[in-house]
Amino acid sequence: MNRHIAIYPGSFDPFTNGHMDIVHRGLEIFDTLIIAVASNSEKNSLFSVAERVDIISRLTQDNPRLKVETFDGLLVDYVVAKKARVILRGLRAVTDFEFEFQLAQMNHTVCPQAETLFMMTSPKFAYLSSSIVKEVGRLNGDISKFVPPLVKEALEQKFSQTP
Repeated sequence: MNRHIAIYPGSFDPFTNGHMDIVHRGLEIFDTLIIAVASNSEKNSLFSVAERVDIISRLTQDNPRLKVETFDGLLVDYVVAKKARVILRGLRAVTDFEFEFQLAQMNHTVCPQAETLFMMTSPKFAYLSSSIVKEVGRLNGDISKFVPPLVKEALEQKFSQTP
C-alpha cells in the first residue's frame, strides 16, 4: 500500500467550501488525493452520483494530484484496490467524532492496514454541512459563501426545476 495516496470518501451532496478546504489541506500531506464519491449511500441525494462526480471533477480539473471517482461496496476494499493506506475524514464538531470513530474502528478491524486520518475542519467552515446548504438553497437563501460558484449554479438549477 502506498502511504502517499489518501482516499477522501463521502456523499458530497453537494460539495461545499468545507470539503474543498479538506481537499486543499489534504494535498499538503499526501501526493495524491482521491475524492471517492459513495454510490451506495443510503442518503436521499439531490444530485445523482454522475452529477456529483462531474461537478467535483470540473472543480478540481486543474490539479493532476486530485482524482475524482465513485465507489460501491466497502470503503476498505476500495482503499486496497487503489493501493492507498489512508482514509481522510473531515470533522466539524464533537458530534461528528463518535460516528466517525466507530467507522474508523470498524474499517481498521476489517482492514488493519487502512488508517483513518481525522482532519479538523477550519473554524470558518465548522458549522457547514451539505444538508444545511441544501436547505438554505431550497429556501432561496444566499449560498455563495458556502459553496464554489459552480456548485451554487448547479444547486440553483436543481431548485428551479423543483415544484
